[in-house]
Amino acid sequence: MKENDVLVRAEGVSKKFCKDLKTGLWYGVQDLVANIWGNKNVRELRDKEFWAVKDINFELRRGECLGLIGHNGAGKSTLLKILNGLIKPDAGKVTIKGRVGALIELGAGFNPILSGRENIYNNGAVLGFTRKEIDVKIEAIIDFAEIREFIDMPVLHYSSGMKVRLGFAVAAQMEPDVLIIDEVLAVGDLGFILKCFKRIDTILPHTAIIFVSHSMPMVSRICSQIILMEHGLANFQGEHVSRGIDLYYNKFITNEDPQVVFTDNSVELKEAWIEGVNKINNIYPIPWGHTVNLSFTIKNKSLSKIPYISLAIYDKEQRAIAEILADEQDLKILNNTNDITFTFQLNNVYLSKGVYNITLTVSEDFGFNVYYKIHKVITIKIKHEKQIWTPLLMDSKLISVKY
Repeated sequence: MKENDVLVRAEGVSKKFCKDLKTGLWYGVQDLVANIWGNKNVRELRDKEFWAVKDINFELRRGECLGLIGHNGAGKSTLLKILNGLIKPDAGKVTIKGRVGALIELGAGFNPILSGRENIYNNGAVLGFTRKEIDVKIEAIIDFAEIREFIDMPVLHYSSGMKVRLGFAVAAQMEPDVLIIDEVLAVGDLGFILKCFKRIDTILPHTAIIFVSHSMPMVSRICSQIILMEHGLANFQGEHVSRGIDLYYNKFITNEDPQVVFTDNSVELKEAWIEGVNKINNIYPIPWGHTVNLSFTIKNKSLSKIPYISLAIYDKEQRAIAEILADEQDLKILNNTNDITFTFQLNNVYLSKGVYNITLTVSEDFGFNVYYKIHKVITIKIKHEKQIWTPLLMDSKLISVKY
């Protein structure tokens, strides 16, 4: 089989379901009868039906990884089951060449009353391997799964993490032509996930991978093309993975009010703003690389000295990616309980294009005795022509090229 062969081809793949079980069973009987004579109305929706997947088209070659993303109910899992042959499409067709390894549900393909070792042989046989071929690989599978102590115990008693380890070990060590991975890797611990990605890097040049995840760092890590699904449709499709991820996140951008997560009632935030910048839909647009002034007014209820102010920047997945710890904060004694306004200069904002939230913490000193903490006091949107995934876009230029 050639390295550039198309291993997976989906052509107009569509699947409809019925919202009502009783009606769905009746439709199923009608379809069985209609199929005898050729069902010409297969693409027409009947009462209570909806398209779970509609008109999906793509080609996937060896060495390519397709990321399927979208919110819950977008149609990703239905499409995976069609690709894996578990359900038939109502329209269109799927062509897959070679052996297919699939991790589409936690524990899928395992017989719970059989041991881990017996399930390795069962799964290998399903993939088309002979017992002799599995014998050669079984020790590597057990070592990769890191469950040798429990390999002869019934899978029924495995934890979710152990099932993931064994399932991925079988699928990856068998080196199928096509590997389908659903959200199951989210169950594994960090060490095992890192090992999984290292294994994916090894087999990807010889395999076509379809990867479904809600973790955009994982998607951006391995995917060479992407489909963003919404209500069964491909809302975005192409090789511009970062663009697809950005559109995915745009679905979840909200203008929520600031959220107080801790207070001892000694202070409270009255106002927060960026000087000289007008908000658009409650978000401050900032060109990449610009210097801005962040201002905060707090109401002092009972403090006897100026508090220490620290800020943290969170990305779209609510991961803290940067701290703002201003030097030379004068924590002097206060003689009154008037409002206090703090202004911080943030130099050369090199965050990559996207939306970020700022968290404010008021404390006695850095790291000591927190008085007040509030999320999303300021939301910013970095503007740049380049759409990338990583949180920072450093200021750089090419100074020479030598041949």
